[in-house]
This record gives sequence, C-alpha cells and structure tokens, in this order.
Amino acid sequence: MADPKTSAPKLKNDEIDTALVRGLADILNDTDLTEIEVERGDLKIRVAREVTVAAPMQYAPAPAHHMAAAPAPAAAPAAMPSDPATIVSKQGEEVKSPMVGTAYLQASPEAPPFVQPGDKVKKGQTLLIVEAMKTMNPIQAPRDGVVVEVLVGDAQPVEFGEPLVLLEA
Repeated sequence: MADPKTSAPKLKNDEIDTALVRGLADILNDTDLTEIEVERGDLKIRVAREVTVAAPMQYAPAPAHHMAAAPAPAAAPAAMPSDPATIVSKQGEEVKSPMVGTAYLQASPEAPPFVQPGDKVKKGQTLLIVEAMKTMNPIQAPRDGVVVEVLVGDAQPVEFGEPLVLLEA
C-alpha cells in the first residue's frame, strides 16, 4: 500500500485540484508572497498575483494668509533631509525589487557580475538575481539602456520595492 504522505493524488488530465489551488492562494494572502509553485509528479501548479504599489499622496501646502500691516517674513532655508540617500538626486529609472529576498550580482561567487556601471543592456537582460525562499529570480532590464549605478551589494538583503539598479534616463 502506498504511503498517503508521499503519494500524490491521481488526477485526470482535465481535472484541477481546486483544494490545492485554494490552499496555495491562502498561503499567498497570509504571507504576502507574490507567487508560489508546487510540483507533484507530472502536475505543476503555479499561483501568482500582481502587486501594485500606490504612489504616496502629495499634498499642497496650505495657502499663506497675508496681513497688510505685517511685513513678509524672510524665506526660511529648506530643511535638509535626514536620510543621506535623499540628499543626492539620482538621475535615471530605478529598477526595483519585486520581492523580499537576497540580491546576488553574479550567477556564482567566481562568475563575473551580470552588469556593471556603464554597461549597455537590452530589454529582458538579467541585471541581477533576487533569491527568495530558495528560488533564484532573475531581475530583468525593463528596457534597453545603460546601467548608471548598481544600488545594492552582493548577498545584500532587499525589501519589496527597493531600488536595485539605476538605468540612464
């Protein structure tokens, strides 16, 4: 008799294990993953969702009230940002991480980096890899361009939406 823990249910070609698909979808929702894939013998199921990030709301400053008798105050100098990354304005298009994971700049420790500043890249070319849950996910160039800067280090943890590579504008 087969061990029920190791044997996969036998499905006809046109049947889908809806309980498995729903379970995978629940895992996506519970863990904030963007995709999950399961293989059982010849059956391969991949469940994915598209995540969109809304741009932060920007509000206009409140209109200043002018008094006829009071002199206008001198303009105050703009406050310096506390984050050093915002002090230098970077020109170009940021390629952002689609997931939380670890960034790798080359295919293996002894291999050359996928890209370096100044390299010309084609749309779809691998810029780096983000490893998430033991799966290597190539991050591809969204368009043809020139790499201005690689914004992460090798084996560096990255967050969802974090800029990874800067392509020329």
